[in-house]
Amino acid sequence: MSIIRDERIGDCVLYQGDCLEIMPLLGKVDCVVTDPPYGIGITKSNRLAVSRGLGGKSWDDAAPDISGLPDVPSIIWGGNYFDLPPHRGPLVWDKNNSGRDFADFEMAWTNLDMVARRFVMRPMNMDGGKVHPTQKPVALMEWCLGFLPDAQTILDPFMGSGTTLVACAKLGRKGIGIEKDPDYFQIACDLVQKAYDQPDLFVAPPTAPTQEGMDI
Repeated sequence: MSIIRDERIGDCVLYQGDCLEIMPLLGKVDCVVTDPPYGIGITKSNRLAVSRGLGGKSWDDAAPDISGLPDVPSIIWGGNYFDLPPHRGPLVWDKNNSGRDFADFEMAWTNLDMVARRFVMRPMNMDGGKVHPTQKPVALMEWCLGFLPDAQTILDPFMGSGTTLVACAKLGRKGIGIEKDPDYFQIACDLVQKAYDQPDLFVAPPTAPTQEGMDI
């Protein structure tokens, strides 16, 4: 069966299963904001995830298949690892590493008609600790959604620990997330629920079911 488990939390729907099997079952979405697993050896720089019993997982043996993504406005982190067409407006997360031995920045491919933009934030101790090896800060994903002001339903087919959907919850958007791994799926459910339990003051409650420039 394509969908192993599904959960509706606020305006977000989370599916456990293979995204290539689940995406054709979904209705229309307005955009894709996602962070596929890319370019890592999961045990190399993953101390926090290891300490939480999640570091033994290895899903990076081969690049994921992103060919089934819908043809909508898209932001794909790690897009430089995939065979994607040339683009005008990449996004860059400048980690402000100050000489540390990790990458100074990460890049997202977009098909948006815009100039390149940069977000500056150190990843240390973000959002209470890292539970996924490629986890992004919630503030970064909120920043990404700012480039998609008209998008109301956001799809993340490689949900991981659920950061994109947490950003959707905080910004009053509808989110759809898909994750194959049962442990990360549960973490995502817990974090999205927490986002709704502790809403930002000026974010509208869920509806009923039915920066810095860098010209290049």
